[in-house]
Amino acid sequence: MLNDWLVKRSQFTPDKTALVDAVSGERLNYRELERRVSSLVSYLQQYDLKKGERVAVIGYNSIFYLTLLYALPRVGAVLVPLNFRLSPGELSGILKNASPSLLFYSSELIGLAESATESIEPLETKEIEEAENHLDKFPPGQAVSGSAQLDHLEPEDPWMILYTGGTTGLPKGAILSYRMVTWNAINTVVSWGLNPDDVVLMPMPFFHTGGLNVLTNPLIYLGGTVVVMQSFEPEFYLEVLEREKGTIIFLVPTMFQMLTETERFEKADFTSVRFCISGGSPCPESLYHRYWQKGLLFKQGYGLTEVGPNCFALDDRKVKEKIGSVGRPVFHGRASLVDDQGREVPSGEVGELIMSGPHVFSGYWNNREATEKALSNGWFHTGDLARCDGDGFYYIVDRKKDMFISGGENVFPVEIENVLYQYPAVAEAAVVGVPHPKWGEVGRAYVSFQEGASATEEELLKHCREHLAKYKVPREVIIKDSLPKSPAGKILKRSLH
Repeated sequence: MLNDWLVKRSQFTPDKTALVDAVSGERLNYRELERRVSSLVSYLQQYDLKKGERVAVIGYNSIFYLTLLYALPRVGAVLVPLNFRLSPGELSGILKNASPSLLFYSSELIGLAESATESIEPLETKEIEEAENHLDKFPPGQAVSGSAQLDHLEPEDPWMILYTGGTTGLPKGAILSYRMVTWNAINTVVSWGLNPDDVVLMPMPFFHTGGLNVLTNPLIYLGGTVVVMQSFEPEFYLEVLEREKGTIIFLVPTMFQMLTETERFEKADFTSVRFCISGGSPCPESLYHRYWQKGLLFKQGYGLTEVGPNCFALDDRKVKEKIGSVGRPVFHGRASLVDDQGREVPSGEVGELIMSGPHVFSGYWNNREATEKALSNGWFHTGDLARCDGDGFYYIVDRKKDMFISGGENVFPVEIENVLYQYPAVAEAAVVGVPHPKWGEVGRAYVSFQEGASATEEELLKHCREHLAKYKVPREVIIKDSLPKSPAGKILKRSLH
């Protein structure tokens, strides 16, 4: 049996603040949010959506976005969030794969929506703002006594399809079932020690699993408070953090770095913050120390759209002893490291990280080949290389595809990047392997500098030679104003070649 989270919350904690709009200041408690969801369900009934039909969204983070997330299960439809930073052609390809019956779009994105749907038939489109303005004409339906019985749904039915391309090419639609999303919430609450008094600011886009599933869904499940932010503006983020007394800061390393560069950072009041967790990409060690100096608990997380995304948890008492570790697998999850033949590697050695548990996705939408490649006997192959120390703590080494071989030696770009980040002037660093006639491949580094800082290529190479084996030292360093990044803040290495 599946429970309706909002009906349950409106019964257990009706007066607790559920959502806050960071810009308008609008606040909804769980009773009000449930009513808003119920009205949207009434509104959606005019479209006669059938079980399993997809409803797509091209829009900025908003309370409506989350209301739609919790309304669609009641009509059996599946949410398909779309990345508004993609080109019309890219979005059109995703729409053809997902085949939604209905598309909601933000008024500011009407041009993008019209271009992306030009060749998609039949597809009904609706402006989000117009739908919101009509909700008061659709009174909330009667909630089922005790809980909302979603009898038309099974745990394995899709709740959402998130298209993940990230840094690896054409997007694939990861099917996130009710079973998966619920177990990720349970794992996060139990393993990360969340509580109903937690408040999190969420600037991560809702078309990304970081926006919906790292903390938003787990906190709604638990009865916490989510502050919805349309975008990440460092000064404004710190202002809202103080105003709303945020207890958890979840950002990617680039965003954490941007906070430190603001004038407000030094005088900001972080007394309400319980911990900071960095995700999305490896975190430079210097960033840990920057936040530790502020007296903050700062640690690294790890996850993927297809698994969780919250896969590990690090004991607060071990953060400084195990710097760089993502911790141990979450409470209801398993991890293993294997070689290219699928054999488990010994403790301390590098292998591909594979994961299993109830928080693993159901496969890729309309892509059996990719599903069979990623899933094997219940284990998801992450494509990430990691090692596990003698105490059972995991360390992410690099993406398997990013590793290159120079003169017969395995070279992990992240190791070189960490050294570059130790140079005070460096703000961003990325290393890729490029062909070489003698060594097969050698490293090429790309860097950008902190504002007002600079260094020469030779100074950076000298720094690398002082801290790395000779075969790991890049052959060249290319200096750029900034490095290309994905919507999730990850550096796009494929755009650097």
